[in-house]
Amino acid sequence: MKLNDIVSALELKVITGGGAMEQEITGAYVSDLLSDVLGNSQKGQLWITLQTHINIVAVAVMKEIPGIVFIGGRLPDKQIINKAESEGIVLLASPLANFELTGRLYQLLNQSGELPQ
Repeated sequence: MKLNDIVSALELKVITGGGAMEQEITGAYVSDLLSDVLGNSQKGQLWITLQTHINIVAVAVMKEIPGIVFIGGRLPDKQIINKAESEGIVLLASPLANFELTGRLYQLLNQSGELPQ
């Protein structure tokens, strides 16, 4: 499913990367531990987290994660936004809690047939 379809369906706020919304998203990885994301996330997944520090951009670049979704109304500071823009990482935000956002995304991807069986 294309990122722009996910953003629209889940009413996510686009912080950076408006020009990169045609990327294909293969699923999501939900974690607040950088080491966990480094060890277990997959290329093409969205990363859902409450972390809002500069190291998240480096992890996303290393793992080829096209976008990071901040939950619970959290927003990154200007330094993170600038770094994400320079690295081509899409930053998104949702007022929803982790559980609800993840459930909605799973349902959306499952209904579209995008999840592996």
